Amino acid sequence: MQAVQGDTRRSILDAAQRIMARKGFSAVGINEVLSAAGVPKGSFYHFFGSKDAFGEALIRAYFTDYLADMDRILAEPGLTVAERLTNYWQSWRETQSVDECQGKCLAVKLGAEVSDLSEAMRLALKEGTTAVTDRLERAIMAGLKDGSITVDGTPRDTAHALYDMWLGASVMVKIHRDIGPLDTTMTVTRQLLHL
Repeated sequence: MQAVQGDTRRSILDAAQRIMARKGFSAVGINEVLSAAGVPKGSFYHFFGSKDAFGEALIRAYFTDYLADMDRILAEPGLTVAERLTNYWQSWRETQSVDECQGKCLAVKLGAEVSDLSEAMRLALKEGTTAVTDRLERAIMAGLKDGSITVDGTPRDTAHALYDMWLGASVMVKIHRDIGPLDTTMTVTRQLLHL
């Protein structure tokens, strides 16, 4: 029974991620999510105490998946750290394209919106984005060690600058409906890492 409940909960979160990546949090009703997940309407409060708790769970599930994918890319065998980081940014570019924004868009899509709506969701976003920055910092430190990259600042400051820059470029892609900001960001990334 526990596995079925976990599967149902995950189905709700997966459906919500797909819908909210397009529409945002406030514009989506619980019934729309449950309908897309194929779950009876009365089931929502069995899994989530409120829409706020649901939003927090959604963000945490999103970052769990995102970080697992990031870890996989940054651990690819046989590559330098510079190549792994380049693959990570290339993957970001591909999933942030104007028409294909489904997976990595959730932090961009919900960041500004829910940070003002819910402290729990803001903290979940903060924890998730901090975990991304932590991984970037570790990768930069490893790249300095293997000699495949160099940076002018500290690894931490560089990681923050890169992540902030990529998030900002992702927002600009949405505004302009053009992938150009990510191409510019890739160029600046290569400059910052001296690739």
